[in-house]
Amino acid sequence: MEDKEIVALFWARAESAIAETARKYGAYCRAIAANILPSPEDVEECLSDTWLGAWNAMPPQRPAVLSPLLGRIARNAALTIWRRDHAQKRDGGNLAVLDELGECVGGGSLEEELERRRLGEAVRAFLDTLSPQQRRVFLRRYWYCDSLEDIARRYGFSLSKVKSMLLRMRRKLRDYLTKEGFSL
Repeated sequence: MEDKEIVALFWARAESAIAETARKYGAYCRAIAANILPSPEDVEECLSDTWLGAWNAMPPQRPAVLSPLLGRIARNAALTIWRRDHAQKRDGGNLAVLDELGECVGGGSLEEELERRRLGEAVRAFLDTLSPQQRRVFLRRYWYCDSLEDIARRYGFSLSKVKSMLLRMRRKLRDYLTKEGFSL
């Protein structure tokens, strides 16, 4: 079923929208959640939260392509579950990957929505300065939370090449954000 048809089901509030979404995008959303969450039960909870989030998002949204919306919902749901499960623990877990970016974008949360949006736009602009290959590696690591080994295998790189690429990109990002006026 095409995305346009699935979105129409959501707008019509047909329960089959969930089943069609799960059929078409279940593996995609499961992969995102599994890269963040260690337990299969948490991944299943995340998928349920993703389908509910999609149900609540449409209407008012009417996306032409569902994968970015569902990917964002799944990632945010997985991060919420991870934070809930690790609220009292400081073990790093699977989200240690996000700490790598902490040196570039600051350790604490930004208080003002305007500043968060400005930072998001700056990161998007930075990604536009990267080659397509660098951008894919960066996103696989920091959006999808893929392991270094998975990235190396996916693109046929050595592990050391992936590590050095990411290190150089983090340094470039830090320099870029500093030039854009962000204090790090």
